[in-house]
Amino acid sequence: MATTADVHPVDEIPPARRLAAFGLQHVLAMYAGAVAVPLIVGGAMQLPPADLAYLITADLLVCGIATLIQCVGFWRFGVRLPIMQGCTFAAVSPMVLIGTTEGGLPAIYGSVIVAGLAIMLLAPVFGRLLRFFPPLVTGTVILIIGVSLLPVAGNWAAGGAGAADFGEPRNLALAAFVLAVVLGVQRFAPAVLSRVAVLIGIGVGLAVAVPFGFTDFSGVGDADWVGISTPFHFGAPEFRASAILSMLVVALVSMTETTGDMIAVGELTGRKVEPRTLSDGLRADGLSTVLGGVFNTFPYTAYAQNVGLVGMTRVRSRWVVAAAGGILVLLGLLPKLGAVVAAIPAPVLGGAGLVMFGTVAASGLRTLAGVGFRGNDNLTVVAVSVAIGVLPVGVPTVYEKFPDWFQTVMNSGISAGCLSAIVLNLLFNHLPAKRGSAAVAGSGGLPVGGGEKAVEQAREETV
Repeated sequence: MATTADVHPVDEIPPARRLAAFGLQHVLAMYAGAVAVPLIVGGAMQLPPADLAYLITADLLVCGIATLIQCVGFWRFGVRLPIMQGCTFAAVSPMVLIGTTEGGLPAIYGSVIVAGLAIMLLAPVFGRLLRFFPPLVTGTVILIIGVSLLPVAGNWAAGGAGAADFGEPRNLALAAFVLAVVLGVQRFAPAVLSRVAVLIGIGVGLAVAVPFGFTDFSGVGDADWVGISTPFHFGAPEFRASAILSMLVVALVSMTETTGDMIAVGELTGRKVEPRTLSDGLRADGLSTVLGGVFNTFPYTAYAQNVGLVGMTRVRSRWVVAAAGGILVLLGLLPKLGAVVAAIPAPVLGGAGLVMFGTVAASGLRTLAGVGFRGNDNLTVVAVSVAIGVLPVGVPTVYEKFPDWFQTVMNSGISAGCLSAIVLNLLFNHLPAKRGSAAVAGSGGLPVGGGEKAVEQAREETV
């Protein structure tokens, strides 16, 4: 009979009260990002408010189902780690283009279904690429994930991108107050409460925001009590070659981002991601994307926002995130509840986001601390990869003169930085060393010099 000590923290099931609280914390951390994609795409297509509301409830429903598939898993689907699923932002620009010029929502959903099937077919191939993710690469990717998310928290703290009062001191003051509450709870409260520090910070921030006029609950009264998303609500899917090609590029970007997120969660939870589990996780992504095309929503990927929450709270149970998936399903079936969550002011989320996303970046630094940087070029690999990953975050229009497929790949700081780290690691640590240089093996890369035998040996050690 297995004892508690025999159960890995990832597989532990907390008591029901903690399960619900921890799960709600994950939902609040990703909710704004989850509803942003349908809002952006539907707004660009000038859909009526009723259709926008339908897209949001459908998105929340499939977000929950996708999260359950990823965390609980069945057969060869699901990485079985605490990973939240949500619509990928990499697909926003192509979907807006398809929706406005190439056939509307039916053409979008046709390309999404094909992309999901392609992800399922390519999952085993990506699983074999795990050997190209030594600590040098994984630490760099985790660092880039955290740094690229910080502007999201900054926008929330200032009032939300596009808000009329964006940057008002009172918005930043509320965000700073929430941040102070989160830090205070984590530092001084008992261990049980410190693990829900983000939830407490958001709750206290919301309580303060109401009397100061930050909240708007008018949408709650307009929302329906029950809403069920039916397959192909906007018409049968249309399969257009140009739309499918652009969405296949998005699929490759999404798989690269998901790989980085899964490796990051594996590092934080102490359960390393293996090639087979990576394939299972990507296969779940593909299945969720197909479901998205059927149930009137969009491509799905692992959400980096919640990686930081796992690291900050040190709650590693996948069942906690599965509970969050159940809450999302409930929100998707009960639009009025979703409207209540949507009324949380952006500055409240921003204050919590600063510490969560900063935790992701700090986790990357912790991984890189075990990498050797003397007598090799590992510092160059990290420096250039971080620079390329942060570039589209700091200068969003830097690639606007390039072709659409190039923008899809490089406008995502996570995918751009990840690809750069892989290529540079291959260049500096896999190829034979320069003549006259000593063979140096850093703990984060492969030894250089020594010919094919040394390279093959290092590859085995890395795996």
